[in-house]
Amino acid sequence: MLDNKYFGIILTFATYEIGKFINNKLKTPIANPLLISIALCILFLKVTGIPYETYKQGGDFIVFFIAPATVAMVVDLFENFGELKKNLVPIFTGTILGSIISLLFAIVVSKFVGLDENLVVSSTPQSITTAIAISLSEEYGGNSAITAVLVVLRGVTGAVIAPIIMKIFRIKDPTAQGVAIGTSSHAVGTSEARKLGEIQGAMSGLSIAVAGLVTVILMPVAIKFIEILF
Repeated sequence: MLDNKYFGIILTFATYEIGKFINNKLKTPIANPLLISIALCILFLKVTGIPYETYKQGGDFIVFFIAPATVAMVVDLFENFGELKKNLVPIFTGTILGSIISLLFAIVVSKFVGLDENLVVSSTPQSITTAIAISLSEEYGGNSAITAVLVVLRGVTGAVIAPIIMKIFRIKDPTAQGVAIGTSSHAVGTSEARKLGEIQGAMSGLSIAVAGLVTVILMPVAIKFIEILF
């Protein structure tokens, strides 16, 4: 009965709704619905002994919609096009620099902790949206499963700490907030940016696209660095 794609879909939606309920009750970014959903799915599969492959049939169906869901964020951008025109240079400069720093940071930290080359390649595209990150990881010989986990962790971490960082450094400009969140923590962070405001959500969605493009262009250069260092 469970050996079909509907099981994975239903389990994912059910656990995510539980995550949303908990998040609404606690009203803290730490109780991120996605993080709660992942934890509950893992717990359920472990307790019941259901193989991951069984769940994956439905999980793959959901993953298919990641790319179109990311593109749908352009709707907010279209509605805030004036803000984009007014801040075009700082938006693109911030996103490009943020993407470069993210790539370098991943490589340097990997070297410091002594990861092997495969893990380094898998972790390098972690700051961009899942659909692009997995494709890049597979193209350059990384482990797509590890990449997916790191992307989710990066996104959840960004969503949790973004409001705190904004308060500590007194970042009040909505465009700056959106660019910072979208560049560093992709779609998961963007869900938090949308809670901060419409402009934040729009700029965060734009930053996802720009960061993904920059990472695709710079990935071959990053691989050369990895080959030299590792």
